[in-house]
Amino acid sequence: MKARAVPLLVGLLSLAAAIALWEAASLFRLASPAFLPPPSSVARAFVELVQDGEVWRQLLRTAGLFVGAYAIACALGITVGIWMGCSEFADGLLEPLVELLRPIPKSALVPALFLFLGIGPLTMVTVVVFAAVFPVLINVYQGVRGLDPVLQDTARTFGCSRWRTIRSVVLPATLPAIFTGMKVSLSLGIVLTVLAEMLAGQSGLGFVILDTQRSFQTAQMYAWVMVLAAFGAACSLAFDRIERVAIPWHGR
Repeated sequence: MKARAVPLLVGLLSLAAAIALWEAASLFRLASPAFLPPPSSVARAFVELVQDGEVWRQLLRTAGLFVGAYAIACALGITVGIWMGCSEFADGLLEPLVELLRPIPKSALVPALFLFLGIGPLTMVTVVVFAAVFPVLINVYQGVRGLDPVLQDTARTFGCSRWRTIRSVVLPATLPAIFTGMKVSLSLGIVLTVLAEMLAGQSGLGFVILDTQRSFQTAQMYAWVMVLAAFGAACSLAFDRIERVAIPWHGR
């Protein structure tokens, strides 16, 4: 218990010190309030957003976009990763395409997607899926390729079909790799969700952050950034909890 409490206390103290320095910088005019308003002003703006319900409206839009696109990316990455890992044909067919597309900055695809899909939800979902799918796919592929061949040979010896071998042997054995890829994709997915909303959205956290920045409502802008930070932290904590339940033996 004490081992957990000490890092938490240190983290809270460092956060408090950073906020105090921020307030002092604004108080002594070390930074212009037009660009860096004091934390007290940001806190008031945050309370106002919560009171009028705007936080929940924009947060739900961002969460809906992220969760939907993230689920598609994970399902696609796991399916294709296992297929490539178990099939030499699929590996030879898809590996060149994966290696060609993987290094492309995902934001660079936005202008092309505007041409084909227009500005709207479909473009935003496509951007997030394209960004989040590769970490899952690569980790699953490497996890399957790294399995002990004896596991699959034993399953075949007992007469298991290919599908049953994948379901009962390959999938459970690659769960740590799956969750590793999903964790990397989680942060990438949030970043690209916000970016997509800035470029192609009419609502959501990314849209309102950019909108308040353009109108020089800096206190509100930082308040929205606080909401985004809280959303990201909540997603990360929820994922860690799910991972501990799904693969309790991993990391011990």
